[in-house]
Amino acid sequence: MRRAATADLAGSTALGTLMAFVLLALTVTGHGGAPLFGDADLLHWSLAHRPPVAVAVARAVTYTGTGFVPYLLATAAGLTTGRTARSGALAAAACVACLAMGQTVRYGVMSLAARPRPERTDWVTHASGWSFPSGHTTTAALTAGLLALAILVRAPRGRVGLVAVVLTWGVSVGLTRVYLGVHWFSDVLGGWLLALCWLSLCAYAAARLAPRTFADAREPVRSSAP
Repeated sequence: MRRAATADLAGSTALGTLMAFVLLALTVTGHGGAPLFGDADLLHWSLAHRPPVAVAVARAVTYTGTGFVPYLLATAAGLTTGRTARSGALAAAACVACLAMGQTVRYGVMSLAARPRPERTDWVTHASGWSFPSGHTTTAALTAGLLALAILVRAPRGRVGLVAVVLTWGVSVGLTRVYLGVHWFSDVLGGWLLALCWLSLCAYAAARLAPRTFADAREPVRSSAP
């Protein structure tokens, strides 16, 4: 994809997801943090379908959405994206910065929304802080997005399958937060929207300020020689 088209797509996506996220956030706060349509039903379904094996798998998946794992994956995404060792290191730093700043924005929104979590008696994993938007969901979605971009830019073949695997992981982390009883589904939806918005803003900035990082790997580097 050409740089201008990449910037236009990223900018449009950022604007659209920002509007959707703001609307959701206003709805959540307007209801005083109470569950929205479908939230309670999905939580009750989760409570009724918790065999030990499923809970263990959900915990294992949810743990990959926090801590050092997302930062290792973001670093790998950046290193893969760069054309040279130097550009790879710069891209890795940019990916880590994108993830860290996205988490900071999420924390600020969470503090402002101050939405209570579901009842603690429904939890089957550790959780802390307010509920909206989900931190694990936002972090995993940002990381999955960075990995997907790296795959689309650099993978010579099998891109669709690899991207599908990465995005499935990112979505699964969010769903486990509802299944484990520590978030409402609207918290997870908010995390997805915020992550896509922030990732799109970062992609827009990269396409404008460091275009070769996100240029098509198949596009030849033009020489300045006559």
